[in-house]
Amino acid sequence: MKVRLHQLNPTIGDLESNVKGIRQAMTQAQTDGIDVLILPELCVCGYPPQDLLEREAFREACYRMNRELIDSTNQMVVIFGSVTPNQTGVGRPVFNSAIVARNGKEIDRVHKALLPTYDVFDDLRYFEPGTRFEPVEIDGIALGITVCEDIWYNDNEIQYHIYDKNPAELLKQKGADVIVNISASPFTKRKPISRRSMLQKHASQLQLPLLYVNQVGANTELVFDGDSLVFNQKGQMVCRAPRFEEGYVDVLIDPSTHSIQNEPCLIPEPESYQSMFNALKLGLRDYLDKSGAASSVVLGLSGGIDSALVATIAVEALGADRVVPITMPSAYSSEGSVSDSRLLAENLGVELLEIPIQPVYQSLLKQLEPHFKDAPFNVAEENLQSRSRGNILMAFANKFGYMLLNTSNKSELAVGYGTLYGDMAGGLGLISDVYKTEVFGLCTWLNESHFKKEVIPNSIITKPPSAELRPDQKDSDSLPAYETLDPILSYYLEEQFSRSEIINRGFDAELVDRILTLVDRNEHKRFQAPPGLKISAKAFGSGRRWPIVQQWTGTEKTMVEHTTQHTNAI
Repeated sequence: MKVRLHQLNPTIGDLESNVKGIRQAMTQAQTDGIDVLILPELCVCGYPPQDLLEREAFREACYRMNRELIDSTNQMVVIFGSVTPNQTGVGRPVFNSAIVARNGKEIDRVHKALLPTYDVFDDLRYFEPGTRFEPVEIDGIALGITVCEDIWYNDNEIQYHIYDKNPAELLKQKGADVIVNISASPFTKRKPISRRSMLQKHASQLQLPLLYVNQVGANTELVFDGDSLVFNQKGQMVCRAPRFEEGYVDVLIDPSTHSIQNEPCLIPEPESYQSMFNALKLGLRDYLDKSGAASSVVLGLSGGIDSALVATIAVEALGADRVVPITMPSAYSSEGSVSDSRLLAENLGVELLEIPIQPVYQSLLKQLEPHFKDAPFNVAEENLQSRSRGNILMAFANKFGYMLLNTSNKSELAVGYGTLYGDMAGGLGLISDVYKTEVFGLCTWLNESHFKKEVIPNSIITKPPSAELRPDQKDSDSLPAYETLDPILSYYLEEQFSRSEIINRGFDAELVDRILTLVDRNEHKRFQAPPGLKISAKAFGSGRRWPIVQQWTGTEKTMVEHTTQHTNAI
């Protein structure tokens, strides 16, 4: 039996285009003599469809597409993911299903049983869980079909749920010869390794071949890397599809022994920075092209490392003709900031526009002077500069139909080191899930490994970070060194360590208290920030639902130490 795992890049709600892609995959597979074609989770409607599923018209359109695809099948078996109706009259109106079709008929449909409700996932909000675990027999081979979370049984990066049912194990007990999993599993920095380890473990424990096909592409904040994998019954990898692009792998299954005939292969994991770069590049390209929000992007090029990275990714993702950088020097901008911006633009092949903000800034100060009276220079004057830049950038976005790219990194967003309606403006936070230390690492990697030459000027990488909103300002005036800050943030946000656990890692207690308070008390800023691309286990956005109005922050220390002292630092 020749089986193909074909990873597709669907667009949420674009049913016609998605089905066209499925048909093309079917036609190609038929031409290549494939016996069974396996496609990703919800490839008909795209994942995650969210509240589109509350629209009856949308659900009915999906059902029509299901019927059309089933009708178009011939002797080749096609397994594809879609929504199907729950006709019991009890529970949620739809299932998240794998449909099995052949010769114009539906052979079977398998419903997703484990419905995640953690991080960015909300499956139980929409889907009724499946409760039947029966293999599907295809030409003498019993396929145990599972859907995404079903195969991640109690084996996630962060274990939010402990499930009481193991669908793959139950399918083996019912006689499954091969486990199949159709997925829409988003990329994170650690996902390629954890995914491979998880699948390898299940295959070896079950002593069954395991075929895993995953969605590729990006939908809003989620980036899907594909990375479809096949393991034999010993847990050895035999196939791996390309990452961050559409593609497929073929595998041969012996119908008499039910074993995989492909030889084991050793495929090294890609470098972490390479994966991050490819994820951000794909995320930006799909965000623009799938949404139709804009054909080109505009961004402020400050001479700093964050905007340098964003500009570089944008040019690599979209092409130089679709990227418009603007440098907006102020009285506090160093000459190096302007010259570095010019050199970077030249290296990237983009035209740099220069619009000084001093006239706008001075005009605003003059208007406000009678009302500010003799109050000393403070954050108000600093933020006026950032908001002046934001106005200029948004004017270009409005005038020419561009989308403004936000250049704030995760470290800044975490502690509120940004100006609302100024440098926090934009249509997409391209690096909002990238820590500052990772920004430095990515820029170094780009020069050394991707371009193999100095495209991002070394002076940008080595200069001390600064917002340049007052004389001789540096980030270190307000924040600890990023080499100290970022591990604290990672432990708190992604590892979900408590205050005491972080301190036990060797960090100063007073510093930890200050940083954690900054993180929690700046939720109101992040609530108003543009959507960002998720590449970590816990990103800001829909996956971190922290109350803006709350009084827990600052009290954990006293709760743990069993004292009556109350802290309410802001």
